[in-house]
Amino acid sequence: MSVQFNHAIIAAHDRHASASFFAQLFGLSEPTFWGPFASVTLEEGVHLQFAEPGIPEIQMQHFAFLVDDPTFDQIYERMQLSGLEHWADPQGTLPGQINTHHGGRGVYFKDPAGHGFEIITRPYGSSV
Repeated sequence: MSVQFNHAIIAAHDRHASASFFAQLFGLSEPTFWGPFASVTLEEGVHLQFAEPGIPEIQMQHFAFLVDDPTFDQIYERMQLSGLEHWADPQGTLPGQINTHHGGRGVYFKDPAGHGFEIITRPYGSSV
């Protein structure tokens, strides 16, 4: 059997808000709800399941998504239209910019729970 990624549970203060933020920004279908999870479906049946752990402080995690150039343009346009704060670097020292690392483009931003999200058009280490 091959190994395939199936789902991840992402801590959120408000699972509905975090899942809706992600789905809307990425242009995906509205979240579905099952038990304690608000799920967003990606390609290949991968699910991001947002859940509320019931703790006051959530430890920031980083999630990077590889997208094609047209999808990057669409997401970035939605970011700009919504006024979403974003950076060209993970340290947040280049606000309102994108980077051109690895022959592609990338941008960093935070979700409502404070997780660090990134979209890139070329995988790291890629020369293609």
